[in-house]
Amino acid sequence: MKLFCAILILLFVTGCNKTHTALKEQIVNSDSVAINFFKGDGTMDTVVAVRIIRDKILINQLADLITEKKIDIKTNCGFDGSLHFFKMNQVIQDVNFVIQDKGCSQFSFKLITDNHWEATGLSYVAKTLLLDFKNHP
Repeated sequence: MKLFCAILILLFVTGCNKTHTALKEQIVNSDSVAINFFKGDGTMDTVVAVRIIRDKILINQLADLITEKKIDIKTNCGFDGSLHFFKMNQVIQDVNFVIQDKGCSQFSFKLITDNHWEATGLSYVAKTLLLDFKNHP
């Protein structure tokens, strides 16, 4: 009985910090990523910078950071940018992000295989990497 309780507790604790494996499986095989940075007022109407990433190591690092931790999606936050993962010149996944608002820092997306919005946490490391892409072409 103690073993059963220990297993249940372990599953509960690890379940609270679940990574988003379905998203990672979708984006890890990308051959490029286009990153759009928006004006910074939460709207998607003005793109101020675009970066194209083709380095597989950086793509994998982005995939790891984006899928790091599932969270409840925060609505009414706006967007600071978007990532578009490509494979063979076709978009395989779009991911929006918020980096300027601490209360809303997240990646949000709709899986192609699913029809509802989900989110993962946007860590300090992810924010730093995205801002580095924005500021250093």
